[in-house]
Amino acid sequence: MSGGEAQRIKLATELQRQRRGHTLYLLDEPTTGLHPADVQLLVSQLQQLVDQGNTVIVVEHQMDVVAASDWVIDMGPAGGDGGGRIVAEGTPTQVAHNKASRTAQYLARRLAL
Repeated sequence: MSGGEAQRIKLATELQRQRRGHTLYLLDEPTTGLHPADVQLLVSQLQQLVDQGNTVIVVEHQMDVVAASDWVIDMGPAGGDGGGRIVAEGTPTQVAHNKASRTAQYLARRLAL
């Protein structure tokens, strides 16, 4: 089972419980292994968690998920030893316009800016 599958099973289990809000969910690449058509379903489920008063933090490279976020923190400017710094942060639109961000061009394309 991939890491993404394991997280989705845990998330599905959590969604079956009575929800009270005030829970922090931290997901690492939850779209791994998902068919693109299922990404929107995942985004919808995550938005429901937020609407119920929870906080959802997602480490993700899939631009549909990034574009649907309330706030984006773009780390870089590269991976490994070349990363670890905040390159850009803000709403998806703000990050898409940030020239220092390598993610900006992909996010702008997804947002049709």
